[in-house]
This record gives sequence, structure tokens and C-alpha cells, in this order.
Amino acid sequence: MLSVKLVKKDGKLTYPDDKSKLAYQIFLDKIPEGQKVEMYIGLADADHSIAQLAKVHACIRELAKESGYTFEEMKVLIKERSGLCYDGGDATICKSFADCSKDELALAIEACVEVGKLYNINLA
Repeated sequence: MLSVKLVKKDGKLTYPDDKSKLAYQIFLDKIPEGQKVEMYIGLADADHSIAQLAKVHACIRELAKESGYTFEEMKVLIKERSGLCYDGGDATICKSFADCSKDELALAIEACVEVGKLYNINLA
């Protein structure tokens, strides 16, 4: 899985730094010939991006598939692990990913990567 930001310059999308370009190249090198790839492209804003939402959901889907948890069960586990849930008295209340800031979504993605390591799944 790859998440990279690009910048429009001279009418083209370019990498903002060498690290992003290298991450793309490593991702590309790992893809076998004939493999289909799904892309999500959206405008980055100060709050959060569609790409982050897509990535966290894709990671949760992969973790659920490999772990035996349902998608909803894994989503709650990731939200709890990333600090997006609190005790509301009679029930645990979890923040919607759609209402999360980019920093909160980054924490959720990192939680997915950590849980993936427990199942020998490389989500980084």
C-alpha cells in the first residue's frame, strides 16, 4: 500500500521530495507484472484527505480478512488503539473517521501498521 503526496508544478504532478519519489519506486518494484492497482486521488486540505480515509479503510479491510475479525470489529479495534474512542458511561463512543483530522487519521493508519505486524501483514 502506498500513500504519497504530489504537487502540481508546470502543469504536471511531481514529487515534493526525493523520499516520496523513492517510496513510489519501491512500491512499483514490488508489484508483479499484470497486477491491477487501485488509485485514489484527491485534493489535500488542512483537515484530512480522501486518500487517508481510503487507506485506513483498505488497511482495516485487509486486517479483517487475515485476522478473522469482521470489518466493523477491526474498525473498532483500530479506533480504540489509536485513541479515537472514549468511555461514554453505558457505552464506548468512537469518533467517525470522516470527522478525524489528518493527524488522527495518521494515528489510525499507524495503528493498522502495528496490528498488521502482529499478523505478519506488511501495511507500511
